[in-house]
Amino acid sequence: MDINNESNVMDEKEMSPENELQSAKSSSKLLSEIYDWIQCLVSALLICVLVFVFFVRMIDVVGHSMEPTLNNRDKVIISDLFYTPKSGDIVILRLESFRKEPIVKRIIATEGQTVDINFEKGIVYVDGQALEEDYTAEATFTRLDFYGPVTVPDGKVFVMGDNRNNSTDSRDDRIGFIDERYIMGKVYWTVFPLKKFGSVY
Repeated sequence: MDINNESNVMDEKEMSPENELQSAKSSSKLLSEIYDWIQCLVSALLICVLVFVFFVRMIDVVGHSMEPTLNNRDKVIISDLFYTPKSGDIVILRLESFRKEPIVKRIIATEGQTVDINFEKGIVYVDGQALEEDYTAEATFTRLDFYGPVTVPDGKVFVMGDNRNNSTDSRDDRIGFIDERYIMGKVYWTVFPLKKFGSVY
């Protein structure tokens, strides 16, 4: 068999129905894999959308009242799913009578607890016990409208900013005790700036 005949035989094999069928199967498998990847990506996107719509929200911090814990323009993730307010939690509040934008504060006391503040020493007391507040920018020396002791009514919380002497909070009569219904959710994570990414305490 000469070279030309060998070439013709190979061409015939390449064009054979078996090879065409194999090529079609390979193409079909590739398209199926691409379709599966697209399905996975779309499903992941839908899950993310559902999670952010129904379970968590991203909120921008506005102001300096929570420094050094949170800074102006930090982006945080919050959720109110199965949430019950507890002392020490950082929460986002919707209090349009005070400000249109959501505000961020730390819960100091919940219903039934008594709050008092020694402004000379800068110490906050809850139920007679001095709080250990290593999260604050400085001790609490600014009175605003507060005269204690005060007991938190049912269904309400007493909140303060970590930047104690530069925070408008429950010490101010314009805010006072916060109805729990105004709590949008607890702050769980900081997502921006990236250097601060992580859980919030």
